[in-house]
Amino acid sequence: MTDDFQAAMEGLAEEYNRQAGQLRDMYGKLSELTATAHSKDRMVTVTVGSRGQIREIEFDPRVYRKLSPSELSGSVMEQIGAATAEIAERTRELMAPFVPEGLPYEEIFGEGASLESFLPQPVEPSPEERG
Repeated sequence: MTDDFQAAMEGLAEEYNRQAGQLRDMYGKLSELTATAHSKDRMVTVTVGSRGQIREIEFDPRVYRKLSPSELSGSVMEQIGAATAEIAERTRELMAPFVPEGLPYEEIFGEGASLESFLPQPVEPSPEERG
C-alpha cells in the first residue's frame, strides 16, 4: 500500500469511528428520553418514554370530584398526546444532525417509513453490463 492510500484509509476509519460514536451517544440519549405533560388544572399528569410508552399517570385526589369520567378520559388522552408530541420533537432534534441535507425527516421517520428509507436503492446493470 502506498502512504497516501494508507493515510486515506486511516482517515476514513477515524471518520467512521467518530460518526459511529456520535450515533451511539444519540441512541443512548434517545433511549433515556421521557416527557411529562400536565393538564391546565394540574389534575392529570402523564409521563411517556422514548417510544411513546406510558410510564406513569397521576391524578390529583380532587380529580374524582371535579371531572366526570368522560372529562377525565379526555384529559388523560390530551396529556398523552402532548407528551408524545414532545418526545417526537426532542427525537427530531437529536436526529437532525444525522439526516442528510435536503431529505425530509418525515421520509425517514414519519408514518410509513421503513428500513428502505435509509438504504440506497439497488442499481440495475445496463444491458451492456449484463452481457
